[in-house]
Amino acid sequence: MLSCSFDVMPTMRTELHQLERYIHDALGVGVTTTPWRGKERLPHFLKERYGFAEMNLLGRHCLLVIDTTPAEISPAALRKHMDLIQTKQKDDVVYVRARVTAYNRKRLIEHKVPFIVPGNQMYLPTLAIDLREHFRSLRSELPTLSPSTQAVIIHTLLRKVEVRTPLEMAQRLGYSAMTMTRAFDELETAKLAEVTVRGKERCLRFTGRGQELWTKALPLLRSPVNKRLFIRRTEGSAAGLRAGLSALAQYSMLASPAYATYALTREDWKSLRQKHKSITVPTRDPDTDEIEIWSYPPALFADRDVVDPLSLYLSLKDDHNERIEASLEEMMRKLEW
Repeated sequence: MLSCSFDVMPTMRTELHQLERYIHDALGVGVTTTPWRGKERLPHFLKERYGFAEMNLLGRHCLLVIDTTPAEISPAALRKHMDLIQTKQKDDVVYVRARVTAYNRKRLIEHKVPFIVPGNQMYLPTLAIDLREHFRSLRSELPTLSPSTQAVIIHTLLRKVEVRTPLEMAQRLGYSAMTMTRAFDELETAKLAEVTVRGKERCLRFTGRGQELWTKALPLLRSPVNKRLFIRRTEGSAAGLRAGLSALAQYSMLASPAYATYALTREDWKSLRQKHKSITVPTRDPDTDEIEIWSYPPALFADRDVVDPLSLYLSLKDDHNERIEASLEEMMRKLEW
């Protein structure tokens, strides 16, 4: 019998319902999840990031560690968290997350982290279960969204816009109405939004809001950075919005790097290179700055002279340096969804 009636946050309750249904459909057994009373023994940062529940599966007691945060944690850092949790109790510890990229699922197995991605994969080595995906592919394995479509999502999340027509969105973002029409089509195909017709206008309504929308869209989003290069630092060469680690230092406790990183469009980079005769160099050194060429204008969502946090996260999320990962998590926790 499926049951998940105890008092938990709505997002976590949904995760547990999906997990129970997945186990029932995949293994043909019913499970019941109950709250775990031992979380007060854990460090505060673990209680803040994860939810916890207990489950008995095939005669073995498991502690579920439910991650509902928008940003994926690196498998190496998660392994450390799981080991710390394991020291506080004796049951099997199982990581649960609604979406995990194919790359990180592989790395979780390499790090021997038991996990369940409801509807997609179950890896429980102590129960000799390695049930691979038999359902539809994860969105992370589908083609990513176009830069203009990604801009619509980020605009919606940061500006908290509810409904927009292609023309209204085009005027806000500086794209053509035809480009926004294609963006609406992509969002509808990805099941991130619904498009309705009012009179002669098409109207967009996202199927989720705030953090829920971000989590659903994240597997389809990509880094806005098309190219990175280094230029010799000269007077006037520092032009553009702070990006990369320079921006992350503004959003977190990360120390400012020795070099600066700036985000530019391709057109802005051409103008800068011509105006200041910028010299590119093959590698970074103390007298260089880093230039990122973005696929959409970084100024669209900038906060003063710094690129927006969502685009910044996408530009750095594949850097598995633990210091950077921790700073990205700190930045994302501060967001007001």
